[in-house]
Amino acid sequence: MTQNKILVAISAVAILVMMSLFTVNQTEKAIKFRLGQIVKSDYEPGLYFKLPFINKVKLFDARIQTMDSKPERFLTAEKKNVIVDSFVKWKIGDVTKFYTVVAGDIDQANLRLDQIVKDAFRSEFSKRNIRQLVSTDRSAIREILIKNAKPLAADLGMEIIDVQVMRIDLPEEVSASVFSRMEAERERVAREFRSQGAEAAERIRADADRQRVVSLANAYRDAEILRGEGDGKAAEIYAQTYGQDAEFFSFYRSLNAYKKTLGNSSTVVLEPDSEFFKYFKKEK
Repeated sequence: MTQNKILVAISAVAILVMMSLFTVNQTEKAIKFRLGQIVKSDYEPGLYFKLPFINKVKLFDARIQTMDSKPERFLTAEKKNVIVDSFVKWKIGDVTKFYTVVAGDIDQANLRLDQIVKDAFRSEFSKRNIRQLVSTDRSAIREILIKNAKPLAADLGMEIIDVQVMRIDLPEEVSASVFSRMEAERERVAREFRSQGAEAAERIRADADRQRVVSLANAYRDAEILRGEGDGKAAEIYAQTYGQDAEFFSFYRSLNAYKKTLGNSSTVVLEPDSEFFKYFKKEK
């Protein structure tokens, strides 16, 4: 009997020791209560002691959580609806606040955080038109959303890690009109580029025509100068030749005139004593 009592006592002590110890892992946050009142929450990972039946410890998941929101409609500055699909990464920051405000319930925390993030989206999108939302860098919108939502999430004991916009779509009733405006704008830009190209082409063509006229004029001028110099040189040679033997020169020119006149089938009617036939009348 004594041995049995000892075993029972040892077991009771072991159970009491086990009930007095608790472990906080690296992925957890812990709150220790004393008779329902929070007494401590800033636990680092490790092994800790508590008073059985007086202290109670509640553990919470400290890993990063993902809140994947359903696509939501928001109004832009031009009163157009856009459909935004987004998600939020968060984790428990102040575990005491987290337990006090949302009772440590992840679903309740996601519901409250979803409303905070949607308000931030609504406020930011109302300042921008559709073109700005499409053209603005997503990282710029992300930083603004995190900045606006982070203090409100901190009041819930939550720390926002990231807010990502996966897609911004237009409702079907808006898409057609927006695409039509975008198409008209692109067509206007294309017409402007074509007009500028046609203007540049006309400028180039006019300049080429001007250069062609100038080149032809210069070439004609040079040709006339060369022709004048050639005629002058020929006249000089003729003059020198004529001066050496005027009779032979006259005879030679007459032979050329006979060749040109009588070489074809033409009929020439002249008086017999015409000067043209003076060399026919001469005798050796």
